Amino acid sequence: MRDFRLSRSTRLSRRSVLHGAGAAGMAAAVGSYQTTGAATLVQATPTVDISGTSLNILQWSHFVPSFDIWFQTFLTEWGTANGVSTKVDLVNTADIPAAFAAEISAGQGHDIIEHITPLAQYEEAVVDMKDLVDEATRRHGPQLEMCAKNSSNPTTGKFYSFCHGYAPDPANYRKSLWEPVGYANGPTTFDELLEGGQKIYAEQGIQMGIGMSQEIDSNMAAQAMIWAFGGSVQDENENITINSPETLAAVEYMKALFEGCMTPEVFGWNAASNNQLLVAGRASYILNSISAFRAAQEQQPETADDIFFSTPLTGPGGPDRALAHGHAVFGSMIPTYSQNQDTAREFLLHLVANYKAASDNGKFYNFPAFPETYPELTTEGGPLDNDPNGANPPDKLATLKTANDWTVNLGWPGPANAMIGEAFNTFVLSDMMAKSARGDMSPQDAITEAETTLNEIATRWRDAGLMGGGQ
Repeated sequence: MRDFRLSRSTRLSRRSVLHGAGAAGMAAAVGSYQTTGAATLVQATPTVDISGTSLNILQWSHFVPSFDIWFQTFLTEWGTANGVSTKVDLVNTADIPAAFAAEISAGQGHDIIEHITPLAQYEEAVVDMKDLVDEATRRHGPQLEMCAKNSSNPTTGKFYSFCHGYAPDPANYRKSLWEPVGYANGPTTFDELLEGGQKIYAEQGIQMGIGMSQEIDSNMAAQAMIWAFGGSVQDENENITINSPETLAAVEYMKALFEGCMTPEVFGWNAASNNQLLVAGRASYILNSISAFRAAQEQQPETADDIFFSTPLTGPGGPDRALAHGHAVFGSMIPTYSQNQDTAREFLLHLVANYKAASDNGKFYNFPAFPETYPELTTEGGPLDNDPNGANPPDKLATLKTANDWTVNLGWPGPANAMIGEAFNTFVLSDMMAKSARGDMSPQDAITEAETTLNEIATRWRDAGLMGGGQ
């Protein structure tokens, strides 16, 4: 049997791997599925012989633990079916960028690295996944535009990661707290958020839970707020545009929100802190995926019954800018040092083919990047209208049916480029909000500092040929 554990110099090209079976072989690859074990819905037939190889994955510890239990079984079943030795290492999501950087420096490590925000700054150290995206599209229909933009570089034309799914980022609010202040269905605008949040804090002693610390949720909250107020970090041509009256209004608003209904603990949070605050009954409102709600179902069922969801708030920028980006955008990267690139690609295609199982076992945290793999997820009468995991009422998650409409890519209206990846990894946006809210700087000075930092980052990536703009 042919051994596909080839050296880099003799490895089959990506196009050879995906198309080497010819037209008949491709039809077999798409059509030859069989029902397999409990974790696997379909077993996708590889287009090349990968038996005898290995696959080591570095992945973040999922915020819904049932997903990790499923994934490890799913990976093992695939490895057994294809004669592949498999292993997955699960770590805190905050540790992924540094761990990957260390592996790149060492020139060895895992075959797939998955992170929840784009790491475009590592583009030159990973293989191009465009052929994989094209093949997944042929098998399963189009990829969401937002997911494509979260994993590709328009300047180079390279897909630096393979986005197989994302987690929507709705608002989470406590109905029993908002009802007495006149918003039984939660706030719908930023004006209502401030007005209601201040009343809840003054009358009920429960704070708002929007972070301004060096962690991913704070980054996402800052960017979404800038969008809602009509601003952006960059324009569609990748020019830095953060220093604007619209951004100033957003930063001033965040300062007012902090002074009116938050405490200094928001400056020292990690990615789990807002979840923990909500589950403990100490937050009136957070911006998060449904993972906090799922945790509350296990730990504080009464609190879970009181948590409801709403779409992004409308701000001065109008309803078209009531946006969020994926709370988590699942980007799988294959480093150039991997000796098992063919095996890694085949597994990722298999994962997409089984995305209904991924979504179900993540209790609907995971939404598919290729919606045709689970069309009933967002249709009327589907599982979001009748949650099989005990939501009370059963249609509590129905708000998420429109998530594909209000979710955009990191760095919108520009691409998820190396600049925004580095800015998120170094917390430029959340630091800007924190310095203003604490009074370390005026709102305008905090913005000017952030602009300077972003331009320095952008210049470096433009000089490397990995980013547009600069006109």
